Amino acid sequence: MPLAWLTVAFLLALIAGTSLRLWLASRQIGAARAHRDRVPGAFAAQVSLPEHQKAADYTIARVRLGRVEALVDALVILVLTLGGGIAGLDALWRHTGWSEPWHGLAVMLSVFAITALIGLPFALWRTFRVEAAFGFNRSTLGLFFADRLKGLLVALLIGVPLVLGALVLMRRGGTLWWLYAWAAWLAVSVALSWAWPAFIAPLFNRFTPLTDATLKARIDALLARCGFASKGVFIVDGSRRSAHGNAYFTGLGRNKRVVFFDTLLERLGAAEVEAVLAHELGHFRLRHIRKRLLISAALSLIGLAVLAWLARQPGFYPALGLRGASAYGALLLFLLVAPVFTFFLTPLSAWWSRRHEFEADRFAAEHANAAQLADALVKLYRDNATTLTPDHITSAFYDSHPPAIVRIATLQELAARP
Repeated sequence: MPLAWLTVAFLLALIAGTSLRLWLASRQIGAARAHRDRVPGAFAAQVSLPEHQKAADYTIARVRLGRVEALVDALVILVLTLGGGIAGLDALWRHTGWSEPWHGLAVMLSVFAITALIGLPFALWRTFRVEAAFGFNRSTLGLFFADRLKGLLVALLIGVPLVLGALVLMRRGGTLWWLYAWAAWLAVSVALSWAWPAFIAPLFNRFTPLTDATLKARIDALLARCGFASKGVFIVDGSRRSAHGNAYFTGLGRNKRVVFFDTLLERLGAAEVEAVLAHELGHFRLRHIRKRLLISAALSLIGLAVLAWLARQPGFYPALGLRGASAYGALLLFLLVAPVFTFFLTPLSAWWSRRHEFEADRFAAEHANAAQLADALVKLYRDNATTLTPDHITSAFYDSHPPAIVRIATLQELAARP
């Protein structure tokens, strides 16, 4: 017998979540329009009115596309679950006569392929219409599809063994299969974090060592002050795909790397680059990355425990559109339905991330220069067409970084301190 409460809870959560997404999108569009014709006073000296209007229009275009995506995503989830989509794919693959876990793998890969194909038009529109219309896209159709193909191959090489391992564990691992699966997931996550900068990222971008001797000396001095050892400072050819600029560090152990987008180095002075890097190093020195990994590990453990319990409930499957119990059915339903419920935790995650950003800014103020970081951020806001006037509710719900006005004001206070 289906778990009727689960069906009702799923439908209510899906409707409420989609409605909330659309409401927040409307608020963000309204905020961008309301403030479009006036640059906030704190930015008037560095951001022109046409640049501010471009940011407003860019925000509106992106949010409009996101609004359509939210509706399509909800419809796809509904069709695949209660609409019988997964059940239909399951019936089709049964004609092959394949045994487990190959039958389950085929069903899961079919679902992943369908969702990827549905998302492809949105990715194309975002890249070649929205990003191109505002002067950000530098990718070609050939490069776009080459990236997708390489991403697909990497996903298959990593994902297929993981899915097969999970299905085998669910069938033969006993009641504690979820603990073994969690340990395997943790090991793979750490291995990927270690391998990504040295072996996977170079498949998509070209990384070259920083050659500017003056800037490199300044960065090396900052790294020494912060106690950060890495495999080097690299420049990534982000300009091949986009005009947006960024900086980050990546990797674990000996594979840690500091990476600057070439577009960022074109816009910022040496002191500003140093301040931006100090902020990124703050995330490392303040153990933000480690804390996020620990939280992710804890949440995945909880999620697998919940999945193990649900998989043992006969009513779980018909409550979400499947006829019979199966390992692949439980895993697929959980992957599709869990985000519908966890979406409402987004504000908590965003708040925690914003707190880390403020802490990293303070670290940068201590080890570099708060005023230079503020100047660098204003340039990035301007050049990346980041809205300076987001809706405060939408920002509190989604944004991993503090609103521009609040962040710059805080940095200016830090700069004014002795």
